[in-house]
Amino acid sequence: MMTIDTSSFKVQEGADLNLSHINSSDTRGLSKEQSQVLLAELKKEMSELQDKLYAENKKSLLIIFQAMDAAGKDSAIKHIMSGLNPQGCQVYSFKQPTTEELDHEFLWRHYKALPERGRIGIHNRSHYENVMICKVHPKLAANQSKIPLEEIDGSFWKSRYKSIVNFEDHLSANGTVIIKFFLHISKAEQKKRFLARIDDPSKNWKFAESDIVEREQWDKYMHAYRDAFRETSTKRAPWYVIPADKKWFARVAICELIVHALKKMDLNYPVLPKEELGSLEQSKAALLAEKD
Repeated sequence: MMTIDTSSFKVQEGADLNLSHINSSDTRGLSKEQSQVLLAELKKEMSELQDKLYAENKKSLLIIFQAMDAAGKDSAIKHIMSGLNPQGCQVYSFKQPTTEELDHEFLWRHYKALPERGRIGIHNRSHYENVMICKVHPKLAANQSKIPLEEIDGSFWKSRYKSIVNFEDHLSANGTVIIKFFLHISKAEQKKRFLARIDDPSKNWKFAESDIVEREQWDKYMHAYRDAFRETSTKRAPWYVIPADKKWFARVAICELIVHALKKMDLNYPVLPKEELGSLEQSKAALLAEKD
């Protein structure tokens, strides 16, 4: 099977990335036609691995998606996960916190959404909103934390990064494999997709005036992502910056990395003890002895 080199998409621990220096339209020389063939093969392999994960029921996989608006998170999830068994897959899309959620610490609602053993959990946006949109709009962090705005300083963010790393380390130590994807779209491509949403009546619902307000904060968001990657990309829970100007390439790159993560889990179908195997033979004999 054809493969693509995704190793350079991984953010190394402590790396201080400048996203403007990363090519968001990179396709690794892959054509759209080649990507469609490869994606089909990868989805088949991912489905087989998911079946083992579900049957083994010992570990879980948590996949996190973060991106600027219109980067293609929803469509990536739709296309990549379409071949999975719904019984073994959980998708959560995090919106603004509810009143109940604001009455708890910022990780509380994310604990509640974690995948059970044997399952794949997909978080469309995640606990990282607390160090991304909240960093661009610190009033949100102040309201959530119930502290004065002037206390939202460097030490506050350091504490949040530490909480996130500890949270992910705890999950990893207890059998949850974590992979985090940032779909890297250029500002020019975002503009193109926004205009497409405005011009196509069937896509009008995807666009909101607030999208333009957030677009005006583009540079602040790039700094917030850069800080988050530097502080929270670890060996146990790495970040991957996926070129996303070409949706078809982003999908195949993400799928390849998910398959790689599942393979590393060394998944196997459960093997029954000898006494249970004997019981199976007895059951088989009883069934075969039945008169139709």
